Amino acid sequence: MAYLEKLNPEQRRAVEHGAREKERAPAAPLLVIAGAGSGKTNTLAHCVAHLIVNGADPRRILLMTFSRRAAAEMTRRVERICAQAMGASAGPMTDALAWAGTFHGIGARILRDYAEQIGLDPNFTIHDREDSADLMNLARHELGFSKTASRFPTKGTCLAIYSRAVNAELPLDEVLRDAFPWCAGWRAQLRDLFAAYVEAKQAQNVLDYDDLLLYWAQTVAEPALADDIGGRFDHVLVDEYQDTNRLQSSILLALKPGGRGLTVVGDDAQSIYSFRAATVRNILDFPNAFSPAADIITLERNYRSTQPILAAANGVIELARERFTKNLWTERQSAELPRIVSVRDEADQARYIALRVLENRETGASLKQQAVLFRASHHSGPLELELTRRNIPFVKFGGLKFLDSAHVKDMLAVLRFAQNPRDRVAGFRIMQLMPGVGPSTARRALDLMAERPDPISALSEIPAPPRSGDDWTGFVATLQHLRSGKAGWPAEIACARRWYEPRLENIHDDAAARLADLLQLEQIAAGYPSRERFLTELTLDPPDATSDQAGAPLLDEDYLILSTIHSAKGQEWKSVFILNAVDGCIPSDLGAGTTAEIEEERRLLYVAMTRAKDSLHLVAPQRFFTHGQHAQGDRHVHASRTRFIPATLLHRFECVTWPLATTEPGERQGARQVRVDVGARMRGMWR
Repeated sequence: MAYLEKLNPEQRRAVEHGAREKERAPAAPLLVIAGAGSGKTNTLAHCVAHLIVNGADPRRILLMTFSRRAAAEMTRRVERICAQAMGASAGPMTDALAWAGTFHGIGARILRDYAEQIGLDPNFTIHDREDSADLMNLARHELGFSKTASRFPTKGTCLAIYSRAVNAELPLDEVLRDAFPWCAGWRAQLRDLFAAYVEAKQAQNVLDYDDLLLYWAQTVAEPALADDIGGRFDHVLVDEYQDTNRLQSSILLALKPGGRGLTVVGDDAQSIYSFRAATVRNILDFPNAFSPAADIITLERNYRSTQPILAAANGVIELARERFTKNLWTERQSAELPRIVSVRDEADQARYIALRVLENRETGASLKQQAVLFRASHHSGPLELELTRRNIPFVKFGGLKFLDSAHVKDMLAVLRFAQNPRDRVAGFRIMQLMPGVGPSTARRALDLMAERPDPISALSEIPAPPRSGDDWTGFVATLQHLRSGKAGWPAEIACARRWYEPRLENIHDDAAARLADLLQLEQIAAGYPSRERFLTELTLDPPDATSDQAGAPLLDEDYLILSTIHSAKGQEWKSVFILNAVDGCIPSDLGAGTTAEIEEERRLLYVAMTRAKDSLHLVAPQRFFTHGQHAQGDRHVHASRTRFIPATLLHRFECVTWPLATTEPGERQGARQVRVDVGARMRGMWR
């Protein structure tokens, strides 16, 4: 088994677990605790490949990841490993490993397969977050909650409350108490709103993002259906299990209640997404969910960072209240300790990082090999100004996504409305693109369509609204053409684009740039076999932004990475700078209320530290300038080093104060000590 020779002993134990038993029955449940940088993805790919090499049917393997791109990469790795082990007989895995995808993507497929048995129309469409918020808003208006005497929660807040209750499987009262206390006074109205929202979705044959899990969980709550769905898979493997929510865990345990053939991989120390309703309890409690308990294999060898960086990170996470014990180690030795850098304020912090970044660049580290991480997006403001002043190009993760652009959403709404004419959100959006059609006209048209068994025919019988001219006729004809399927896929998206182009030119000044996005959307569409698959998968796993809508395109081939810690998970860089390593920022003031919140903040710092390969700098400003947050108005507040690095851990760091007494790169010695009233001199010149 030459393909296993490059694995370390722990990785190999994990890989051989599923196929080590003499009988053909799937193995006992397994939890792989994969420390940061321990080769988790490679190990999981070998797990799948080893099953196939040993006779498992790839069509009966369910592999769930947290992005479609991750699933595609995993499939490619499995194919390479199988080719190495089996030669030409391996064949392509893309079709054979058909059940590799995200929880939500797999859920959508399962629901379409079992739609008739659970009372769903298999032609349902899927709303993204913005569409769901719009539908929530429609229900909000119809119930009169937008005209209340005191301010009712916004559509986005209402959707967030609903989503948290669904994914965390918690009562509304508990969600309001713990996560949205300022909305607790609207408890009764929110219940009515959520009931109306659910009724609207069902009437329009749409599911939102959360429904893909909720309906799946409700389906497998029926034992006969759970047995049938679970019986389709001999082996179920789940990546990033620490990021699952209770709903996902309940689905998994219903599919494989005995745990046979079930393998989950993750790291409790990297569980940082509670704001998405993920819970670290899923991975902590996994072994004892079965009798006998699941086997545990821990991957501790790190292939990313130097030993001093790992020693510091180990020290931080060792202070956690509850965790799986592991001690990351590496053969990568270094004399350079991670640094804790004390600076006077945020301005000095920005200058320090800019100078160090440039110094690293001069010694061979490109800007792309360096990253600045921060707890909250607004923390990078002073640094962005300093980088701009010094002409250092940078990219900040967290901007608009491709599908958030208005023109792209318009195009997708045309396709969604053709796919499902009862989708009021899609119809409401595209009707108002035409002259003479406002909210009232659109609503009347949608009401008439809802009353008829054939909505498109009803639409053709509606008199054209005044001032709409030929636009209305062309709109109806386009929908009928798309609905008929005569054009075929992906020609249908070109048809939709041709109808939309005149609206694009009327609505947007930069129509040419936006048209380039729509043409790119057509190229993306060509990679999908049908309109339904395209709409489903694009909603579940949208690509990143590619146009001006996400920020100016880079003219430099090299640029510094700025990122929140949450967005940096899974990434790595040669040199990492962590902004604001002080209490109030890490941990955040908003995340320091409960023990569970404090522990997650500790894990956030651990994740940030373990992104670094060679060099790690934690920068701690001694004071911050706050704007109008206190009765005294604007003022400086003093800060102390993050509580997650107590004095007992300082020996694992090099602690410095900057500026140093000696000359720093780009800084003149003694400049800080000189005070000159230049303004007085300037005034004196004219006296």
